[in-house]
Amino acid sequence: MSDEVLISHDDGVLTVTINRPAARNAIDRATALSIAQAVAELDSRDDLRVGILTGTHGNFSAGMDLKALLRGESSHVEHRGFGGLVQAPPAKPLIAAVEGYALGGGFEMALSCDLIVAADDARFGLPEVKRGLIAAGGGAMRLPRQMPPRVAMELILTGEMMSAETALRFGLINRVVPKGTALDGARALARSIAANGPLAVMATKRIVYESADWPAEERFQRQREITAPVHASGDAREGARAFAEKRAPVWRGV
Repeated sequence: MSDEVLISHDDGVLTVTINRPAARNAIDRATALSIAQAVAELDSRDDLRVGILTGTHGNFSAGMDLKALLRGESSHVEHRGFGGLVQAPPAKPLIAAVEGYALGGGFEMALSCDLIVAADDARFGLPEVKRGLIAAGGGAMRLPRQMPPRVAMELILTGEMMSAETALRFGLINRVVPKGTALDGARALARSIAANGPLAVMATKRIVYESADWPAEERFQRQREITAPVHASGDAREGARAFAEKRAPVWRGV
């Protein structure tokens, strides 16, 4: 794990912090590999329920490190894409805690997350066209699906930035919080999710994403294939018992 990415664990929440302040947390090869490793750890450990992705020193990420690119480094990880994340996000929920700039690949990483908490000074944008490039790390595909398509099209084609308030108005982000508190806001949201049944949370996330491509006549059957093992699990029985006994459930993930 590179020291350019800081990892912490607390009450089932894995926090991944990009730590390259001199480069506004731009992503180089070592950083991408470390993020990929952290994402794999989130999914592989039963004691981890939710992940948070953030950056140090008042910025989320300025995207691809162009100096590293000129040195011949790739910020793409095989099978996981840019930043070790955009092509294969984790099966467990991932929250972006955004302060300052989330631009280019940094914005694409935030779009790969399931939820976004942003400081009121946050700025989002895909400036690739200004450099003769394309937002090919998922931005051109994800942004029109996460906000009104024509608004997204304007942002993609102009390369201009968008404020946190505008992003909230169009439903792109979940919460706007005071500057310097995005990580605190993300942690509060993560704790709320981590308190729920882990099998149910992962299955629900899977249904939300996969069902968009299901044929209408197959939707409920495909959903049953995912939900049946969860409803038959020990956690489902524990949830019912805890409710009847008026106590907090003790999840085992089985």
